[in-house]
Amino acid sequence: MTLPKSLPGNVLRGLAWAGVLFLIAPLLVVIPVSFTPERYLSFPDEALSLRHYETLIFDRRWSGGILTSLLIASVTTVLSVVIGTLCAVGMWRIGGRRMQLLRLMILAPLIVPSIVHALAFYKSWIDLGWLDTIWGVIIAHTTICVPLVMITVSAALSSFDYRLEYAARSLGARPSTVLRRIILPNIIPGVVSGGIFAFITSWDEIIVVLFITARKIRTLPQTIWSSIMERVDPAVAAVSSVMIAATLAAVIIKLMLARRASAQS
Repeated sequence: MTLPKSLPGNVLRGLAWAGVLFLIAPLLVVIPVSFTPERYLSFPDEALSLRHYETLIFDRRWSGGILTSLLIASVTTVLSVVIGTLCAVGMWRIGGRRMQLLRLMILAPLIVPSIVHALAFYKSWIDLGWLDTIWGVIIAHTTICVPLVMITVSAALSSFDYRLEYAARSLGARPSTVLRRIILPNIIPGVVSGGIFAFITSWDEIIVVLFITARKIRTLPQTIWSSIMERVDPAVAAVSSVMIAATLAAVIIKLMLARRASAQS
């Protein structure tokens, strides 16, 4: 008895779909629960309600957490993109073993557990007087996010034709002009991808924030954490649904940029 040639492909396809369903199963619970009219977690019986989405807007605890996280993530993204892009371009331009060693040192935070980061920031921020300050959180998040930007920008630079830079320099272009008009336009997909990763990382980060903040700074992940610890509020399901939608939008943008980059190459 011989098996059909298409059987292995069908099995792999079935396993892939099973994995997808396993990953999205929690979403099938969270999103409907966010529309419940009750004050507790439950599936909506008859009517759907937006009361918990209204809570995110009119409750100062939730709206304040969202605005604080949005501010921190936005500033962190800008700083991370600027620093990470300049570092990646500089190391790519200089090259050599020393730059490789420096790159490894900058990327080291990616392999260090978050709890180690949190303890290090806590000790350092005590000495600097930055505990429970918004700039303390922004600087900590920037330190974590810069390596992410460097990875995506370095990947974009790996396919950049360096002869374009040499041609521009031979025609008298200044280094700043070459960077602004030659290099950056060609690596913009990597820069934008790094910015998206930096924003999502800062937006979702909670471990470091729990260590370096107390009462003055309340981010959205902190608000979710405290809400779960006190009581399970359906507003958590509502904000989770909003974050899922935002993440899907970011992923779609990332895929579009990747497709554009592959088309250009």
